[in-house]
Amino acid sequence: MNTFKVPTMAEMIAEGKSPEVLFWVGCAGSFDDRAKRITKAIAQILHHAQVSFAVLGAEESCTGDPAKRAGNEFLFQMQAATNIAVLNGYGIKKIVTGCPHCFNIMKNEYPELGGEYEVMHHSQFIATLISEGKITLADDHPFKGKRITFHDPCYLGRGNGEYEAPRSVIEALDAELVEMRRCKSKGLCCGAGGAQMFKEAEKGNKEINDQRTEDVLETSAAIVATGCPFCNTMMTDGVKSAEKSDTVNVQDIAEMIASAVSIVPE
Repeated sequence: MNTFKVPTMAEMIAEGKSPEVLFWVGCAGSFDDRAKRITKAIAQILHHAQVSFAVLGAEESCTGDPAKRAGNEFLFQMQAATNIAVLNGYGIKKIVTGCPHCFNIMKNEYPELGGEYEVMHHSQFIATLISEGKITLADDHPFKGKRITFHDPCYLGRGNGEYEAPRSVIEALDAELVEMRRCKSKGLCCGAGGAQMFKEAEKGNKEINDQRTEDVLETSAAIVATGCPFCNTMMTDGVKSAEKSDTVNVQDIAEMIASAVSIVPE
């Protein structure tokens, strides 16, 4: 694997340069050990495709999505205003992020606060890179012919109507894409949405991620592909709870593409 340094916006501006895209890492991608691997995979893909990109580094802070979903509008607006000031200060035009929550709130709720950017989910950006021939997959990559199902993140699918980009990425792997009974517009949440990720679930008969794992197991898929760090955590926990970790693997589509072009992050 080639080692490279991802520049911050401050470093690029100091050199008189401006990147094609800003890679918004997000809280999970910055601090969660499992999600860090997804962050590295996205960075490796952008580097491999020779995309000029930068990160904010220490200047990036939470988008305010968890605060807003938990009902604290005041905190959300404070966090959003801080980010918008930084982004506008750098003249950011295009943002790519691996988190559908960041994607949704920056795309749909930042504009009314003065933050207008072209925001893309990493599945959309990777699909574009593949269609433009900027990513070439290895002939002997490990996903050929594998039975794969895709779990639609709420804020990517039902929230923003994007169902095809992640599926086109999976299809580019020459894999067997199998849909769950509840998919696309009728998909089921992983159980993390609405700030549920950060609290105990209300009393009920079954954890939502366990229910969603049952949908996965019905497909007999060997891999559950995700496009969200929170979905990744919830589906991984669900697979473990079902004692199927030996037969069902949970991976982000960025990790799969990174593996398929032999640039697996360490």
